[in-house]
Amino acid sequence: QVQLVESGGGLVQAGGSLRLSCVASGRGYNVGWFRQAPGKERNFVARISVSGYSTYYSDSVKGRFTISRDNAKNTVYLQMNSLKPEDTAVYYCAARLPRRGIPTSGLDEYDYWGQGTQVTVSS
Repeated sequence: QVQLVESGGGLVQAGGSLRLSCVASGRGYNVGWFRQAPGKERNFVARISVSGYSTYYSDSVKGRFTISRDNAKNTVYLQMNSLKPEDTAVYYCAARLPRRGIPTSGLDEYDYWGQGTQVTVSS
């Protein structure tokens, strides 16, 4: 069992930036970020492999968001630039057991979830 704790959310104006962090209680997991706006389903944002060499983004954030990791700190980051009001959501990180391979964008591909951090972008 791995525990995931997100932080870094907050209120920002459109065009601004935030950096989210996801700290894991263990190491060696593929990690993804998802988001869920009020009344909507949870959607994939980005994911990164254990090594950090493989990343994958949704079309809606490609070119604006960057996922990275510091394995020495068991931490995955989501740098969010050029934020838009439609980026407003609760952001969740999720981990996938390494023996299951590198995931893509499906919610059911991940084994553990954090509690989420709120990101609000004002216009």
